[in-house]
Formats: sequence, structure tokens, C-alpha cells
Amino acid sequence: ISVSDTSLASAIHAGPWWRHRGVLRLNFYLFIPLLTGCINGYNSCLVNGLQILPAWRQQFLNPHGKTLVGMITSAQIIGSLVGLPLAPLCSDRFGRRATLVVGAILMLGGVALQAIASTVGVFIAARLLAGAGLIFGTIAAPLLITELAYPTQRDKVTWLYNTMWYVGSIVAAWTFLVAYDTAPNPTWSWQVPVLGQAMGPLLQIFLIWFVPESPRWLISKGLESKALRILARFHAFGFDERDPFVQYEMAQIQNALKMEAESNKNASFTTLFATPGNRKRMRIVLGIAFFSQWSGNGLLSHYVNLVLESIDITNTRKKATINGCLQIWNLVAAVTGALLIRKLGRRTLFVVSNAGMLTSFSVWTLTTSLFHTNSMSIAANVTIPFIFIFYLFYNLAYTPMLVAYTLEILPFRIRAKGFALMNLVVSLSLAFNQLVDPWAFDAIGWRYYLVYCGWLGFELVFVVLFIVETQGRTEEETAALFDGADKTDILAQMRREGAVIAIRRQSMSDDEDDDFFYPGKIRELESYQLRRPQLILARDQLGHTKGRSGMFSFQERI
Repeated sequence: ISVSDTSLASAIHAGPWWRHRGVLRLNFYLFIPLLTGCINGYNSCLVNGLQILPAWRQQFLNPHGKTLVGMITSAQIIGSLVGLPLAPLCSDRFGRRATLVVGAILMLGGVALQAIASTVGVFIAARLLAGAGLIFGTIAAPLLITELAYPTQRDKVTWLYNTMWYVGSIVAAWTFLVAYDTAPNPTWSWQVPVLGQAMGPLLQIFLIWFVPESPRWLISKGLESKALRILARFHAFGFDERDPFVQYEMAQIQNALKMEAESNKNASFTTLFATPGNRKRMRIVLGIAFFSQWSGNGLLSHYVNLVLESIDITNTRKKATINGCLQIWNLVAAVTGALLIRKLGRRTLFVVSNAGMLTSFSVWTLTTSLFHTNSMSIAANVTIPFIFIFYLFYNLAYTPMLVAYTLEILPFRIRAKGFALMNLVVSLSLAFNQLVDPWAFDAIGWRYYLVYCGWLGFELVFVVLFIVETQGRTEEETAALFDGADKTDILAQMRREGAVIAIRRQSMSDDEDDDFFYPGKIRELESYQLRRPQLILARDQLGHTKGRSGMFSFQERI
């Protein structure tokens, strides 16, 4: 199907984003919710770094074994699980910005309590409170970012949010080293990193009010005029509410809300497993969700002190330096993986990632065993580079693709519930290994690595057998991989529903003023079309319209 000179294509900003005043201001404001990713990374790595510091261990009577694992390390994720049912309700009821503020206030309370804690029990309670606050932010921030971002930048900004986790972990790791070297007394060496958790929430509390509210949330509350003003201010070229693309976005959001309301009436969590196709999808989703936390990556993410001391690295400065360098390496590896997705494809990257993890972790296990059984110091030295190699392979696939691949293979009707279940499995598996890892280390030492070697072998077999390639496929073509080509008519129909208002408004805008058009990013719009059901129908039904952009032709199988 070919449509010429589509005005929706013409309405997309063509030049660099910093030359569009609205998009420039919007991206500046989006830095505030993006901080949540950094806050998450910092807070999640806090206890990992605290274990390295002698002053912290002395303050809390050298916690180890089940005391350390059972509550201190896993307290934050347990607090997040407690707050998980409330955070989405708060976000939908009071808005994304207000939910971010609620989370920030709870986190500040947790930080203050951690800083003055003198017993393990108080410190655990403080981590629980901080974790409960963090989940409010991690629920609201991605929604606000996705619902505000300019359409052609939405995937890039979402990816940036995920990478901010490593920015936070880098800041945390190096804060420990600086505090250890420069603190006026031993107590401040651990209190400074703890108080560092407050910087992100404080910035969000004071600056979030400069960020516009989500247009989608405003429309869901009947505040269409406010939503229109926000879209015009940040998405329109010239801040014009009559801009055809802004009118289209308004109609798109309204129709999506109607479709979601209808979907929620007919779909339940049992729908996730109701058909063979859905069961295939959920097998993959739940599998990679569990693998993302149970591939051995949690060992250094949460217990770097135990792992390094197992190969006789006991110097505090050396441990802190290795931890800091590892976090920088993780960020580089995650960016590399994101850049390779389109070149290698999803399936290939998952297979390479799991094969590399199995190989490098096996060598890591072998060198550690040689050190313990034969006292080979050279084996301990070889272990360090293979730890870095292991994390390179982990970050190639699981950091950039866990969320993106899950959303790609889930059709609209079950996407929200499937994504929620994925997040629940991630949280539960994370809490599980945080509780189990130190107990296992105490009981069997380096032999615990053999469990992960066996599990990584299972993971490799799983991804080879079940991961499907979605690169370059439309939503219908992806659905056909799971449901069969004869079962995708309903999904194709859903992609065509709800565009009547957009078409009418677009036609009115075309007739009223031809000056709203300027050249569009054709490749980015084509990708955007594949992800926006209503645009497909608008493209198919809009006639030839004339604008500055000249003649454009789009080809797509539907």
C-alpha cells in the first residue's frame, strides 16, 4: 500500500531536536524524571559498597550470613514489593508528578533514618522505607517520560532511562572510595554515601513542578484543554494548538484510552495463559525475567565484598576501586548492547549473551577453585578479568532488551498485565537471590558457583529453543510467530480501530492551513507507524494532500 504526501509525515520535525524550541525545552525537563533511574542505581548498590567499608561493619557488629542477606541487602526490594500495589493506584489517581513527589518524600525519610541508625534493626527499617518510596518513583517516572517524549525520540529516551541505573551505580561506587579516603572520621566514611541518596529525591521534589504533567493522564481525567496546551507547547512547531500532528496525538491518546478500557473489561491475568500463543509468549517473558536476576550477576551486584574476599582481595581501597571500575564497564557494555540490537537482531544477541556468560562464568569458577584447592595466586588474578568479561556478555542482551523484547512480543490486549507480571518475577527473583546467596556462600563457599554454571547451561538451551527473532517484523508478523498467520486477523483489526477522529481532524487541519507542514523524518516515522495502530489506518485512508514536504511514499505489508 502506498500513500503519497501524507501530512502526518510532514508534521514530524525534520531537523536536529535542539533546533525545535519545544522539544529542546521538553528534553531538558525530562532530565528530572530520568533522575529516578540514577536514584535506583545508587540505592540498589548502596549496601554492596557499605560491606566494603570497615567502619560500617564495625558500626553494625560485622553483620554476615543470614543477617546481612536476609534483611539488610534485600530490605529495599522487600519494601518495593510492599509499595508495589499502591504505586500504580497513586499514579493513576493523583498523577505522575505527585507520585514522584510521594516517592521522593518516603525515600528522604528512609535516608534520614539510615544515617542515624545505630542498630541493624533500625537500618533494615530505613531500607524498607526507602524501597517503598523508590517503587513510587520507578512506576511514575517511566510513564511520565514515555507519555511526554516527542514521538520519534520516545524509544531513545526510554532506553536512556534504563542506562541511568548504571550512572547511579557509578556515582555510588566512586562515592565510597572518595569518602573512605577523605572522611574526617570513620563514621563519615559510610554516612556520606548514605546521605548521598538524598540528592536525587531533593532535586525531584523542588524541580518536578517545572515538568509538565502527562497529557495522557490529563485526558483520562477529562482535562483535554490542558493536555492540548502541553502537546502544543512542546510538540508543535510554533506552539500552535491547531498543528495537525498535535491534533492527531490528541485523538490517538483518546482512542488508546478507549481501547484500553475495553481491553481491561475483557482481559484478566488468566488471559495471559489462555491460548497456546499466549503461553509461548509468557514462557519467554517469565524466563528472561528470571534469568535477568539469576544468572550470577547478582553476586557482584550485591555481594562484591564476599566475592573479592573469596579470592583473597581484602584491601578496602582495592575492593572499592574494582567495584567502581566494574560499574563503568557495565555502562559501556550496556550501551554497546543497545547499539548492536538492530545490527545482530534480538535472538542472536540473546544467544551470544548466554553463551558468553556460561563460558566466562565457568572460567571464573575454575580459577576460583584452583585458588582454593591449590593456593594458586595467579588463578585469583585471572579471576578478575573474567568477572569483567562475564558482565560484558550479560549487559549485551539483558540490560537493553529485557523490557523492549517483552513489550515487542506481547500484543496490546495483554501487554499491560504481561509487563506487570514480568516486573513481579524480576522483583521476586531478585529478593530470592539476595536472601540465598550469602547463606550459600557461608555453607559451601566457591562451590556455590557450580550451581550457577549448571543454571547458565539451562538458560542457553532455553534461549536457543524458545527465543524468536522479531527484528524488522510488524506487530501482525510477530503475532503470527506465536499464534499462526490465521489467528492474527483480530490483532490487525485492533490496529485499525479508533482512527476516525484523527482522520477527520487531520482533514480539517489540511483544509484550514497548509503552512503547518514541514519536512518529516521518514525512517523514524515509518518506525513510529509500525508501533502506532491508528497511524496505519490514517495512512491507508487519507487521500493525497499537498504540503511543503513534496511527495512521499510508504511501503508496508499489512
